[in-house]
Amino acid sequence: MTRVAVATSSRLAADAAREIADRGGNAVDCAIAASLLTMNTEPGVCALAGGAYVTVWAAGGKPVTIDGNVAIPGVGLEHAADPAAAVPLHMGYGGGIDTLVGCGSVAVPGSLAALEKASSEFGVLDWRELFLPTIRVVAAGFPLPPPCHYYLNYSGVPVFGRSKDGFNALHHRDGTLRKIGDAIRVPHLADSLRAIAAEGSRAFYEGDIAQVMVRHVHENGGSLTRDDLLQYRAIVRDSLTVRLDGWHIAVNPPPAIGGAVLAAMLVAFRQQPGNSWNAQALQSLVAVQQAALGYRREHLDLSDDVSVEAARLLELARDGHLLDIAACGSTVHTSAVDDNGLGCAITASSGYGSGEMPDGTGLWLNNCLGELELNRRGLSATPAGARLPSNMTPAIARRNAAVLAVGSPGADRITTALHQFFVNFIQHGRELDAAVAHPRLHLELLASGTRIAVEPGMQPADCPWPITQYPQISMYFGGVGAALFNTQDGFSVAADPRREGATFVSA
Repeated sequence: MTRVAVATSSRLAADAAREIADRGGNAVDCAIAASLLTMNTEPGVCALAGGAYVTVWAAGGKPVTIDGNVAIPGVGLEHAADPAAAVPLHMGYGGGIDTLVGCGSVAVPGSLAALEKASSEFGVLDWRELFLPTIRVVAAGFPLPPPCHYYLNYSGVPVFGRSKDGFNALHHRDGTLRKIGDAIRVPHLADSLRAIAAEGSRAFYEGDIAQVMVRHVHENGGSLTRDDLLQYRAIVRDSLTVRLDGWHIAVNPPPAIGGAVLAAMLVAFRQQPGNSWNAQALQSLVAVQQAALGYRREHLDLSDDVSVEAARLLELARDGHLLDIAACGSTVHTSAVDDNGLGCAITASSGYGSGEMPDGTGLWLNNCLGELELNRRGLSATPAGARLPSNMTPAIARRNAAVLAVGSPGADRITTALHQFFVNFIQHGRELDAAVAHPRLHLELLASGTRIAVEPGMQPADCPWPITQYPQISMYFGGVGAALFNTQDGFSVAADPRREGATFVSA
């Protein structure tokens, strides 16, 4: 039987992966099962009707990334959507964010299409088996995780109060938010999952669920159409690859932007293997982040051809010129590898949540069209059917007989968290768990100016910008999950202590 190692975002998800491994599943099967569990049991942090990317690299094959990101809605729309259907909202979460919620913020979901594509092309178990752990947990009720509770303290009423079933699932009868660990039972969700398990993703994109979603969004002024769902397809692309000290690292390619930014950081960060985060290294880290994130903001976010701009970014990094041009979502992730050398990394997001739950489905819809810090074109983004920008970058790396799956949630901190992980693991030679847990630094390019957020031990000297010093490691800086296999040492797996991650290794 195939042995598997998984790093994911909760103990329930790790247990789901274990169950699928016991049924004979490979790394892809286990990653899908764990991802389904996280998407459906971490309310506010993620939801099934969002977007996802799946990076897979089989031994002897080439790395591919399955694009299941959300798309711009409106295919076949006869009348313009009601601008009032996207409701502006300011929340204190994350130091203060502005977003859009309601039906006008809903983009075309792609997660299920990506998972089904990965299952059919790389999995070995039947699609229905992958849903069994999630259906059982959802039907029985699942404990409210601490990260979800933290976010819902800000969003529980203004966002998730928009649907009766959704609000009641998260709140007591007196309107107070349920506590950490309280059982959450989302009405109708298990029934929707049973239909998708039995009929495949067509139940979501073509069947009764699709009709209810479209009707709900249409009646409330949004742009999602039946044609949006019928025409949606997951797209298999060759991954973007870079080399770092003997490792080949495969990341999410354009039109996503996260992979290109991460690749540029890896190439541009010039440090000799074995060095630590000394003053010079921290200065270099800040400079690389400033250049790469600044390039993203000025050239990638609003580009009509991300592939061209991404190629130029990598060229600048390889030529050593990236530093010459320095310019001023919530997610879940699962990593899995098996002893056949197969690696799978899945990152999924539903934005901050639209708060909309069509009656009888138990499915919270995404607000990715209204995720303004990422979709900077907002409601004017076109054309219908095009993929929205994304920071998500599930990655697979190989060196000789070793395969590493890694990724992170954390919005614009995804790329900086993964970059520092790779530096810690590959260049500094830290063990996997130490590379994941090591303190991090993140450069914030805000409308009000540049500032730096740091965890203890990562404060740069002579910094020209304000520094926010966190008293301890924080979930703000992402939640890296990594799983490693090589034929000599076997498995190694690590979940980020910043989040309630969990791991599993086959016996």
